[in-house]
Amino acid sequence: MKNKILIVSGDPNSINSEIIYKSWKSLSANKKRNIYIITNYDLLKEQLKILKYPIKLTKVKNIEEKVFTNDLKILDVKLTFKDPYNVPFKSSSIFIKRTLNLAHKIASTGNVKGIINCPIDKKKLSMSNQGVTEFLASKCKIKDNSEVMLIKGKKFSVSPITTHIRLKDVSKKINSNLIVKKLSTINEWFKIFYKKKPKIGILGLNPHNAELKKNSEEHKIINPAIKKAFKKGYKVTGPLVADTVFIKDYKNYDVIVGMYHDQVLTPFKTIFKFEAINITLGLKYLRLSPDHGVAKNILRKKIANSSSLKKCIEFLFNL
Repeated sequence: MKNKILIVSGDPNSINSEIIYKSWKSLSANKKRNIYIITNYDLLKEQLKILKYPIKLTKVKNIEEKVFTNDLKILDVKLTFKDPYNVPFKSSSIFIKRTLNLAHKIASTGNVKGIINCPIDKKKLSMSNQGVTEFLASKCKIKDNSEVMLIKGKKFSVSPITTHIRLKDVSKKINSNLIVKKLSTINEWFKIFYKKKPKIGILGLNPHNAELKKNSEEHKIINPAIKKAFKKGYKVTGPLVADTVFIKDYKNYDVIVGMYHDQVLTPFKTIFKFEAINITLGLKYLRLSPDHGVAKNILRKKIANSSSLKKCIEFLFNL
């Protein structure tokens, strides 16, 4: 049972059916047997038909059902639609939450390696400032914001303290305790999965760290957090200057932690492009997603890059 992986199909109006097919096609027969797609059977069937991708789909009731086939196994979730690539916003929103809820329910039993959700338009999760990270953290009843978004490459990762919030709100949301909680989650995860204490570089918030002036966030919040983390035995350094660390100094660390989403994701994606996966740490289970969006601009063109989804699948199988 622990060899099984759940893939949530994500946003209906997206490249997700394309990257699912391309990833599936590249897998060995043994790995195919252990993958379950949470989606609407008819939606995926129609989208693959439009793309002219030959693949056999089989509905299953649950992951315990014995199915002696290498067909793509579907846990069917209700969705009514007319155009498979133009599902109305409200229907899409309800469907996305149903698929995530089902994935959460199954993964919470501890009987799967983890879940992978394909890209989602975050507006369809209906709550402001909420992505899948926050949605699943809420489902897992995490109330202290200790969950962590980690964007992981082969040898290097980044993590933002705040995720899907407006830039003007970042300074109001960060505090020393929050930073230490996130560092604790990162440190614990590396100890469990990699048997090591990670070297963590922590960025300041302001240009040139506001020269560490007394009224700066670096002086009032970030430095005290670093001192607390150091006393806990974490390998932390900072505050580092954000505008130069990604030239070459990032190579000295396992993880660079920034104060907001684009502070670390923009340079990371510039350097590594599709060579990364998004992992949520601190949940009851491992949750991953490809490190890109729904890509509506290339729908039906059959040019979507499936590398990140493939890396998510391989990461779980290699644990």
